[in-house]
Amino acid sequence: MSIPFFPPDLFERDREVLLDLLHRIGTAADQRFILGEYTARFEHLLRTELPAEDVITCATGTSALTLTLRAMGVGPGDEVVVPAFGCAPLASTVAELGATPVFTDIRPHTMVIDPDLAEAAITPRTKVLMPAHLFSIMADMPRFTDLGRRHGLRVLEDSAVAQGATLGGKQAGTWGDAGVFSFVQVKSFGMPGEGGAVVTDDAELARTVRMLRNHGQDGQTRFLHHRIGYNSRFDEIQAAFQLHRFDGLAARLERRARIADYYTARFESLVDAGIQPPPAGRDGRCFYVYTLLADRRDELRAHLRARGIETHVYYPLPLPHQPAFARFAPPGRRWPRAESAAARILSLPVHPQLSDAQVELIADAVHAFAPSRPLVRQEAR
Repeated sequence: MSIPFFPPDLFERDREVLLDLLHRIGTAADQRFILGEYTARFEHLLRTELPAEDVITCATGTSALTLTLRAMGVGPGDEVVVPAFGCAPLASTVAELGATPVFTDIRPHTMVIDPDLAEAAITPRTKVLMPAHLFSIMADMPRFTDLGRRHGLRVLEDSAVAQGATLGGKQAGTWGDAGVFSFVQVKSFGMPGEGGAVVTDDAELARTVRMLRNHGQDGQTRFLHHRIGYNSRFDEIQAAFQLHRFDGLAARLERRARIADYYTARFESLVDAGIQPPPAGRDGRCFYVYTLLADRRDELRAHLRARGIETHVYYPLPLPHQPAFARFAPPGRRWPRAESAAARILSLPVHPQLSDAQVELIADAVHAFAPSRPLVRQEAR
């Protein structure tokens, strides 16, 4: 039996709805395929559910970062503190604006940016702190919002993987001056295509992002461009589909969380065998993917593949080791925790379509690779 990492039938249950929406919107008299009624309704739903003062949907999660950084005035000569471990847009969106991503090491177990090291990285040129939630763990947002206040910096919360996650009762995406989401299909609130959103309580920031996503227009007067902008508009068919699927989001998130709870309970006994699960619990968890740290990662991956279990490696290199970002990596500088994570991470399937039997089979296969070995403690003599 093969267990895919990403389910091939992700939207199968909603296929008829999607085809109906495609036909209905595609044949409507107004021929409105972007930024129409469904987009407005989707933004209103997100504003209400988070809650937030404003939500601006856009073409991708990456463009959500770009629009927000641009609206925050980031440009040449500025620095943005970013994690040294994560996806490329954390650095590329900063660099594309002519600013400098300042890579900062992570916490060794949770793999999210370390706020103490982030504070040490602040200079007079720093303009924005950009913590990112990663895998199934939210960054320490209370610390980062405090850092922003004390140092007079904007905080941009990369919540691309964290829809539905909460920390201390507060929703991911609502902690900083702005947060961003991604709706690409593999995310926890994914859809059959690309899409993103900017979340903010800052009215001026929201107004600027809204203009930037549509060629600098204000949404009232067409072909009047107030500033140089981008083409980063949201798709009406996708907005309608997300509205349809929203009622099932809580159940899908709960299923992911239950699978993750089971994995962690099964894997806690494997720490001494070189397999480290993420911390237990649900506060500050997002369960986008379930990621282990394994000393013999490649061997474990081969072992699981031989049993038909697909896995994924996010990410094989720290960002400052990527050729694209080499010019932002000071000579001789090291990010040892990010380097260790890149060599040890392995993500297991955690999607809601998994059956209980499949989840148990995956956990059993990991145990078969590294049997539980109780820690034997000797008394000091």
